[in-house]
Amino acid sequence: MARTVVHLMRHGEVFNPEGVLYGRAPGYHLSQRGEAMAQQVADVLVAGGHDIRAVIHSPLERAEETATPTAHAFGVPLQADPRLIEAGNLLEGLPVNRSRAVLANPRYWWYYRNPFKPSWGESYREQAQRVTAVVRDVLGQVEGGEALLVSHQLPIWATRLFLEKRWLAHDPRKRQCALASLTSLTFEGRRLVGLSYWEPAAELVAQASDMVPGRSGAALNTGQSG
Repeated sequence: MARTVVHLMRHGEVFNPEGVLYGRAPGYHLSQRGEAMAQQVADVLVAGGHDIRAVIHSPLERAEETATPTAHAFGVPLQADPRLIEAGNLLEGLPVNRSRAVLANPRYWWYYRNPFKPSWGESYREQAQRVTAVVRDVLGQVEGGEALLVSHQLPIWATRLFLEKRWLAHDPRKRQCALASLTSLTFEGRRLVGLSYWEPAAELVAQASDMVPGRSGAALNTGQSG
């Protein structure tokens, strides 16, 4: 059977001086370092002899900008898919990356009533289901080759937990999904036979202003824009 690889890539660093949990809000673009991360991933994929035949991204600007260098490097068109979008979050717009103390305001307490779903936004299961649907679709497009899907931290991590048959509720400080990282799924036919994680732009990620370099975390398990 043909061996196919689908890479789930988190976008690069975003210019966000206000520390806003931007979620699905438009207008958030990559920083200069985020652009360098995206280019570094493209360069590593080319140098490594990868066979990228499709590049599909979340409709948000930061994801499209992250996907662009790889699409150009491999001469394939950019495709947007709304199923790769960031997780819905009722706390969107709050400056949680500047001061997480804002989450202690009693007006938000109702949102924390069920951290296992979670009750402050889109369920982990829904996120995993929509991302895995894109993976299934792209397998038919690039059979025997590779695809790059650019999405966001929480949908990628929820998908990984789902595929590994682990609990979807989790401590966000333990997510293994750094900026510009790749969670690579290897299939034989339609059967998942391998899952690996790597950081082609690790040296740039170490310089980034993400909450915890190499991982991400947020108070009260609310997640962060990613």
